Amino acid sequence: MSGFAAYLPGFIAAYSILVVAAASPGPAVAMLLGVAQTEGRRDALVAALGIAAGSATINVATLLGVGLILSQAAWAMGALRLIGAGYLLWLAFGAFRKAVHPPRVNAREVRRRSLPRRFLSGYLLQVTNPKAVIFWLAIASVGAAQGGGLAVASAFVIGAFVISLLAHVAWALLLSSAPIRRGYAAGRRWIEAGLGAFFVIAAWKLASAR
Repeated sequence: MSGFAAYLPGFIAAYSILVVAAASPGPAVAMLLGVAQTEGRRDALVAALGIAAGSATINVATLLGVGLILSQAAWAMGALRLIGAGYLLWLAFGAFRKAVHPPRVNAREVRRRSLPRRFLSGYLLQVTNPKAVIFWLAIASVGAAQGGGLAVASAFVIGAFVISLLAHVAWALLLSSAPIRRGYAAGRRWIEAGLGAFFVIAAWKLASAR
């Protein structure tokens, strides 16, 4: 335990950045809102798990140095930006389609996707987001697990995964609650149109970022 104690200040600093980022609304939260309102709490929770898994993947990649390679290779970061922008545009298309032709059935009657597909949608949203890569590079600069070996690095990754999971699960529970559902039902067209616009703007910012 004394060996881990030396890394606690770095862990706290890195996790503080993670908590703020995970609690802030963004593409992942916008996705959870759409899933929670149209497919229910179960699917939103599975999507939250996928988002947390995607975050953990980027975390591990930065620890292994892949994030540093991406930050130095302009073509790789550019390709990742385009992939992320394309995925956000696909999400925007789905939101706009629901705004024009909102489902007439209630949440319990909506046909659900398989859980693996819902998990994958959350995972892909996170790992194809260049801003998430940049965010984890910022955390990596703290050097929380540097020089600690496999045990310290594993503890850091697990702790970060738990924080990301809890934050996105909290969003999923909130966005699938009854009051939020009633508000969504009353303004479904505007909410879906707003989500679509948000995804389009996010895609444009990712594609045009330098």
